[in-house]
Amino acid sequence: MGRPFNIKNHSALVSACSVSALWLASGMGAAHAAEGAVSTIMEEVQVTARKRAEAELLQEVPVAATAYSGDQLEALQTKDLQSLAFKMPNVQLDDVGTVKNTANFTVRGLGVNSSIPSIDPTVGVFVDGMYLGVNAGVVTDMFDLEGIEVLRGPQGLLFGRNVTGGAVVIKTARPTEEFSSRFKVSTTDSLDTVAAATVNGAISESVNGRLTAYFNNDQGWFENVYTGNDQAGASDTWFIRPSFSVQLSESAELLVRMEHGRMDSDGVVAQNRGFAPTVIDTPLGPRGVGSATQIAAAFGITDWDNSDDSFEVAQDEEGYQEDEWSQVIAEFNQDVAFGNGTITNILAWREYNAEGLGDIDSLPIFAFHANTAIDQSQVSNELRYAGRFGATALTTGVYWFSQDLEYYENRLLPLSAPGGLDWTGGGVQDHQALGVFAQADIDLNEDWVLTLGGRYSTEDKDAKIATIPVDLCTLDGCAGYDFEDSESWSDFTPKVGLQWNLSEEAQLYSFWTKGFRSGGYNMRNTGIDPTTGIPYSPGPTDQEEQTSFEIGAKAEWLDGRLRTNMAVFNNTIDNMQREENLSDAVAGVVQLIRNTADATILGAEFEALAAVSDNLLFSFNLGYVDGDYDSVKGDISGDGFVNDVDLGLDIPRLAPWTYGAGLVHDLALGSAGTLTSRINFNHRDEAPYTDNNRGMLSEVDMLDFSISFAPDAGNYRLAFFGKNMLDEVSEGNNTQLPPTLGGVGASFTPLNKGRVMGVELTYEL
Repeated sequence: MGRPFNIKNHSALVSACSVSALWLASGMGAAHAAEGAVSTIMEEVQVTARKRAEAELLQEVPVAATAYSGDQLEALQTKDLQSLAFKMPNVQLDDVGTVKNTANFTVRGLGVNSSIPSIDPTVGVFVDGMYLGVNAGVVTDMFDLEGIEVLRGPQGLLFGRNVTGGAVVIKTARPTEEFSSRFKVSTTDSLDTVAAATVNGAISESVNGRLTAYFNNDQGWFENVYTGNDQAGASDTWFIRPSFSVQLSESAELLVRMEHGRMDSDGVVAQNRGFAPTVIDTPLGPRGVGSATQIAAAFGITDWDNSDDSFEVAQDEEGYQEDEWSQVIAEFNQDVAFGNGTITNILAWREYNAEGLGDIDSLPIFAFHANTAIDQSQVSNELRYAGRFGATALTTGVYWFSQDLEYYENRLLPLSAPGGLDWTGGGVQDHQALGVFAQADIDLNEDWVLTLGGRYSTEDKDAKIATIPVDLCTLDGCAGYDFEDSESWSDFTPKVGLQWNLSEEAQLYSFWTKGFRSGGYNMRNTGIDPTTGIPYSPGPTDQEEQTSFEIGAKAEWLDGRLRTNMAVFNNTIDNMQREENLSDAVAGVVQLIRNTADATILGAEFEALAAVSDNLLFSFNLGYVDGDYDSVKGDISGDGFVNDVDLGLDIPRLAPWTYGAGLVHDLALGSAGTLTSRINFNHRDEAPYTDNNRGMLSEVDMLDFSISFAPDAGNYRLAFFGKNMLDEVSEGNNTQLPPTLGGVGASFTPLNKGRVMGVELTYEL
């Protein structure tokens, strides 16, 4: 029976040319462990990138993609998407840090730098066919997945809205008839402990069920030198995921996946990197005090290292965050004689709520704290058909999405004015989207395939926003709004592609396509226009449009022992939507969402996977992107002028070079089992965080390793692993604050963890 993806094949997903492939074996069950990691990694990969009725081999699909199986993710000790942040060329899967679990993903230089939920991402995240409507609540913990596909480049034709940079496709494990169970326990040197289990099997002759439960107790990694807490950043996360499949007939199946989870954690762990004093008469004056280290010294903290190679923080408010989510995804598949195809309908509902308190000034004084609250609810439905008519494979469908969003923010700024400031703003937004799409892949002959496709998209947003300094709201709602507006955007995005199958082992492909990202509103409207004395308008922004051209090649050599993938691309972006982060002496930070520029981004990427011998594997990846503004539409630099200074700025989050290499080795221990060793190194260049290039994200070198043992005749795996062994400092963001909040270079800089080592035991029945 045809399916949107073949689960039996898909469960064997492995990354064809990803550096992460070298980690695979330690996540395997007993059968795969007996085979050895090298042979398992070289298995062929199946993906769903073209939404065909059956999954396709990655090497045969004309798409730049990296795929991970659930086994690989376990072997990587992958807690969340951020764990994969450095392991693919031209890909950054980062958490912004301001509000935990908030994605600021970037692919090929296209990304966002915001925790504002009304900002549409450039990299869409899809869970079991459901698009996640906001970037909040995305970087959540993961367990018991079928796999992940990371598709690079615009995917708007088949995947819809806001995927101009790419798409992250997550598939949870589905119920199967055969009984199985798996249990996992792991802990680290900082007592980040995971306990998880899944049970799967037949409930009746026509019904299969699966139940997955996950709990993570992270006792914190960072040292707060002000409070003396050496376990800052602690969190508890849990979820439960029941699912069932019903064989309705020989040609029809219903699959329902549910999930409910919660996270309770400390607030943001952040550093203030202010270094030089401002002219202040007293150590703790009413309008600012001097450098961040001077402030710390006033409290007797003389050994605080707030440099960009230190993990120490000195925050007086450790804050909190509480996230809760529920979702139901119902997928119906019906095989039909028409075109020997499959009709698929995916109806999905998700609700996400979060609230928290964060220390934005990141100092041992009360200078800038913020409370936030998000309430989001979405419903979507995709109805599509996939089949074949002679030489033409056709995928077509209609997509509908509806979202209600509330966001409120309370800013506490006791030093910004006599008596202090206590402002609350935010608003509500109603959002509707509709898309109709079709893609035809036409076999011109045995070697050439022509792709023709298009999507028509339309979006409507109704927004009511209360500017934060006007102070019309509480965290429960607003008494009124100083801005109300409605706007619609629409676009047609075509695609033309050509694929040349040189042989069964090699192909060349090229395509031209367009991408569409709707305009929107700023629900964190903060700034006052100094020229008028009234608040900046929160929108709407114009829609962003992208034109992309790509040429790629995929090949296997030496009887499949060497696999190489490469691509070169050129993207032009018109009306680029950006959030500009500007320091402000009164509001702390002003965030403006505007169409800042037209830009061109070009680049290349290469991946290779080589079985040097039956028990030794080498992997390598390399990515390069270069971007420039073609024209600017405003003062990006913040110097009050629109000139060549703005035109010469670097595009935020565009890291020119990413690369990595690694080895995996299987050592057979006779009849005892197999010892698998893995080591890999990944590099990412420095990149600006803010549009004015004053906030920067550090250059990072990541060194990871893993050693695991699996018996030949057994059902367990024991692994010892280390991450970020060079103890590299990396940031979620680097937002500049005014000198009154820590001196020249004052910043709000959330930190990621440094070196982590741990053990993991997986047991299967």
